Amino acid sequence: MEKKAIDITTAQRNEWLVAEDPTLLNACAIDAYRASGPGGQKRNKTSSAVRLRHAPSGLMVISEESRSQHANKRVALRRLRMAIAIRLRPRDAGIVDLAALTRSYVTPDGRLRLSDRNDDFPMVIAAILDHIHLNRGSLKEVAESIGVSQSQVIRILLSEDAAFAEANGIRESNGLTRLRRT
Repeated sequence: MEKKAIDITTAQRNEWLVAEDPTLLNACAIDAYRASGPGGQKRNKTSSAVRLRHAPSGLMVISEESRSQHANKRVALRRLRMAIAIRLRPRDAGIVDLAALTRSYVTPDGRLRLSDRNDDFPMVIAAILDHIHLNRGSLKEVAESIGVSQSQVIRILLSEDAAFAEANGIRESNGLTRLRRT
């Protein structure tokens, strides 16, 4: 996944990540189109596939899994938030207090419990990737700031393939070995 080279601040990116759905949609060009997929006889009879182009960042996502345009729009918004979190590294990366952001998701035994369905998930992924970037690919400082092990950081990155790939890209660009899937 290619990183977008746009000049944004952490505040701008995070504003997009936490924006209400209608607000985020207003910043997008929305295309509904016909696509192959589920539906049998009704396949190709409705324009249920959705393509979102986020104007400020230039990111584009699609969803065409459902026969419902509304369901596809909801999925596309989720994908857009993840694309923003993963592909956009702000010029002031690392100013988000990672410990405060993740505090409620760390269990007493030091596990990071955060579902990829949680509304905070894109923000947490963005902050983790920012801190990995800031620490030149090292997970040690990231894990210590959250209060978990490095394997817990890897586990949360593994819950989103693109986030794991981005972390490996950051590590490789800093001369470190790739993280392995366990």
